[in-house]
Amino acid sequence: MTSPAKPGVTRLGWAAYALAALTLLLDQASKFWILEIFVLPSRGQVEVTPFFNLTMVWNQGVSFGFLRAEQDVARWALVGFSVIVSIGLAIWARRTDHPLRAAALGLVIGGAVGNMIDRVRFAAVADFLDFSGLHFPWVFNVADSAITVGVILLLLESFVGQPKAAPKA
Repeated sequence: MTSPAKPGVTRLGWAAYALAALTLLLDQASKFWILEIFVLPSRGQVEVTPFFNLTMVWNQGVSFGFLRAEQDVARWALVGFSVIVSIGLAIWARRTDHPLRAAALGLVIGGAVGNMIDRVRFAAVADFLDFSGLHFPWVFNVADSAITVGVILLLLESFVGQPKAAPKA
């Protein structure tokens, strides 16, 4: 007797994966430009507008510098955590049938993988977007932004929820 085939990835699951790939591409391309072409580490800080600077910060913690991981064991623990979270979210995205959730999961997966790549390559995450002129005290990157927006979308979906089915007569 054969077992029933497991359903594949939903269309929105594929959309989540595509958004994760796009987020990862934008994150890594921006970091390549900052580090290799613009060479921000040698410049330190460049004023772009009165409220926005490019400021090089090597972040050894998680998003926005929280939970610093200055020891190698902590660095690799964060890499492992990123792998586990990304796999878990990818499994969740596989079956999603909610567009907002698909977008949120794609953003968080792409951002987590982008920052994980930095930890593996550089032992820290390259942060450079500085809006201190708007009284925002943290320097961040595209991956951090994607993770933040993704989490906000997941929270929004949990509060708004899905429309309830009409009662049966």
